[in-house]
Amino acid sequence: MWLLLWPCRGMLGYPPECRDRTDTSRRCTNIPADKLLERATQHAELIYQVSEESHILFEEMFIPLSMRSQHLQRGQECNINSISIPGSKVEAESISDEWLLHTVLALIRSWMGPLLGLEASLGQYDNAPAVLLESTHWLAGRLRSLEQGVVVLMGKMLNEDAVVADPVPPAGWMPADLPQAPLESVIRDYILLTCFRKDVHKVETFLKLLRCRRTDSAACVAVRRANSP
Repeated sequence: MWLLLWPCRGMLGYPPECRDRTDTSRRCTNIPADKLLERATQHAELIYQVSEESHILFEEMFIPLSMRSQHLQRGQECNINSISIPGSKVEAESISDEWLLHTVLALIRSWMGPLLGLEASLGQYDNAPAVLLESTHWLAGRLRSLEQGVVVLMGKMLNEDAVVADPVPPAGWMPADLPQAPLESVIRDYILLTCFRKDVHKVETFLKLLRCRRTDSAACVAVRRANSP
């Protein structure tokens, strides 16, 4: 499965904000908001797909079957930065575009630091497969590109600027160079991957909802009706 997935990563090699990165002061001025939203959604879909495969591979390599349900339960509380998120699609439908975009940006930024920490942590494993290390590095880079794209998208859709954040690990994150018991590191990284997979799926869902609102296609109309109270 990984051999099939790996070549697909080049399909979205350019950042979601634009192809031409030579003039950062005038990025995407000629690209419609709908096209930018489509690109951001495609990036989120691919990030979620790779995070799902990374989680499966990590689980198969390092987590015994008898331990998985126990630690997955710990992963149920994944909102590491206490971001207010709709509990259902029906609730999300009632939220404004502005709120959805700000939530997407907050979720993305909440993971930029932890992913860098995860990448450093996996680099210290004795037996981590190269594809897992490469995919984690890829996820960190693509998340940064998605963050930049959402910032540009907010400027177009909401007529407001958002400052591009530096990917600094949040307070309380355990740096990878501090000594820890091997099992503790594995469990921490497993829960981190579990939570990241869930949050990036939320990002994907919210971006798809935004796209749905901006189209009159029959499929999106059906989605709205199905999610109506």
